Amino acid sequence: MKYRMAGALLSLLGLLLATYLYLYKIGKIGTLACGTGSCETVQLSPYSRFLGLEVAMIGICGYGLLLILGLLGLQASPGRRSWVGRLLLVGSGLGLVFTCYLTYLELFLIEAICRWCVASAVIITLIFVASLLDWRASDSNRGPRAPA
Repeated sequence: MKYRMAGALLSLLGLLLATYLYLYKIGKIGTLACGTGSCETVQLSPYSRFLGLEVAMIGICGYGLLLILGLLGLQASPGRRSWVGRLLLVGSGLGLVFTCYLTYLELFLIEAICRWCVASAVIITLIFVASLLDWRASDSNRGPRAPA
């Protein structure tokens, strides 16, 4: 349960971060608070869109879905928690793979690093780890399986 709570809180944080980046992208925020780094270079690159969608909007949808799943898992009955946990693990795993792809683009094609993107990468990694730990904990609580 504590891992699912951590995942839900991290998903909320990721949702807020992705929303901030999307608001910048659609012109509702003048400049990004980036400090050192090349946030605007990354956000304005042609790679900031994936299959015609803004990457920040994909982040909003992904983190939003993970947040909903995390909250459902906190409220669900023990039987339902199992499939919610699996969905959290798969969803955060897909998010992690997508983040690795985006990080590759930053490093090798855009040749610029966005601090906000790095923060998002850390968040999705932590959500994946929390989901993995939750899945392992719930799997070990089921006891030994009968031989097939």
